Amino acid sequence: MRTDYAPAGAERAGQYPFTRGISSDPQPWIMGQYAGFGTPEESNARFRKLLDAGVTGFSVAMDLPTQMGIDSDDPRAAGEVGRVGVAIDSLADIEILMRDIPLGEVTQVRTTANSIGYVWAAMFLVLAEKQGVDPDTFGLTIQNDVLKEFIARGTQIFPPEPSLRLAADVIEHCVRHVPRWVPLTMSGYHIRESGASAAQEIAYTFANARAYLDECLGRGVTIDEIAPSLMTFLAITTDFLPEVAKFRAARRVWAKLMRDTYGAEDARSQQLKIFAFTAGSSLTAQQPLNNVVRASLEATAAALAGVQTMHVSAYDEALGVPTEAAATLALRTQQVVAFESGLTTTLDPFGGSYAVEALTDEAEREIDEVSRRIEDRGGALRCIESGWFASELSESAYELAQSIDSGERTVVGVNTFRSEAEPLEVFSIDPAAEAAQARSVRELRERRDGAAVRRGLGALRDAAAAGQNVMPATIEAVRAYATVGEIVDVLRTEFGTWKPSSNF
Repeated sequence: MRTDYAPAGAERAGQYPFTRGISSDPQPWIMGQYAGFGTPEESNARFRKLLDAGVTGFSVAMDLPTQMGIDSDDPRAAGEVGRVGVAIDSLADIEILMRDIPLGEVTQVRTTANSIGYVWAAMFLVLAEKQGVDPDTFGLTIQNDVLKEFIARGTQIFPPEPSLRLAADVIEHCVRHVPRWVPLTMSGYHIRESGASAAQEIAYTFANARAYLDECLGRGVTIDEIAPSLMTFLAITTDFLPEVAKFRAARRVWAKLMRDTYGAEDARSQQLKIFAFTAGSSLTAQQPLNNVVRASLEATAAALAGVQTMHVSAYDEALGVPTEAAATLALRTQQVVAFESGLTTTLDPFGGSYAVEALTDEAEREIDEVSRRIEDRGGALRCIESGWFASELSESAYELAQSIDSGERTVVGVNTFRSEAEPLEVFSIDPAAEAAQARSVRELRERRDGAAVRRGLGALRDAAAAGQNVMPATIEAVRAYATVGEIVDVLRTEFGTWKPSSNF
């Protein structure tokens, strides 16, 4: 069967600059659903049901205390334990979370770990060790993009420079010891969700990526050791044709950046692997069943753009944690698009379209222009510290909100075609789950080897103070069942905490 309809002499999929895709072999993307809530036991049950339903990879949603390095029994965690993700306090919780899920048979395990990426990596290294599995035989994808937290999401813990250092520690360790893992998922998704334009989403993401790359290159790691393992995490909105063009332009911009700026010679370094996530911001609490249509439209755009991994949002996510039925329907949406539409048998179906080619060129120009403005200001780290990123994003988000409020941008059921509210079953979290998780972490502290924990945390403190890679010491602390909060508190003492600036 013919899969690439490009005329002779035209750029083909799988060829530099990879506008039309990174592979000449059309195939379905990895289907993963972002899930996690309450306790590790509850999330484990949901994951196993998703795997039975046909998921080929999954993303672990962690609650906010975990992402911020705060244990479930800490007073600061009150009211947030298990609310927007699963509570993970120690290796013991990871062992429960992954119970009866064979690591060697899961294509991808992804996570939102950004500020605690080093802890997450250590937990899965020790888990693999305990299961007798070579960690390089399964795919762990760590977000580990802490710089975007300063721009969009806000779960940063330490100041930018030590945060960058910790992220680079993970990348360096994985490149050396588990090269199959993805130690950095360059994340534009939350930047876009915070109101960025498509060009800002890509330019800010690549600027952050350059900061990580430069830090690692300064440690003696080569670009062709790092870049092939990286992935990017981008939003898909309902702006259908511009979104297809955005992905095509992003691949082209990345390929040129890797070859022309960094001198990457390995074609894999120049190929941008994309994890596309349908936009949570496009979901509405009003007429929530409309979200099924929105997510289907977004999933189709991502399929046409040739992404490698996809998550489709559940229709009830604007109201809370998805119900099991809504999460299953979201997966079925992916499966229908992948296996009933025929889209996976044709490479870059919109390639050559007058509209899409023009939009791709326009997107590339806009990304390059925003990128130049960032570089003129000294790069991502300086733009974070000065508050410039925050200022630009705030202005963009305001303009987007104004366009919806004025009706210039139509949102069905919100500013037009309104109707009476429809009753909808909403998932509720057992209020006893928080108390159970807090009790669990207290009991862990009582039964573990306290001396081993103290040795692990002491080694971590020494490594941080000496400027060494913290991964080996973190692994030792995790193996002794030190908690996430204890590990992070050691580094808080060494690095301090983030205090934002408004000097823009």
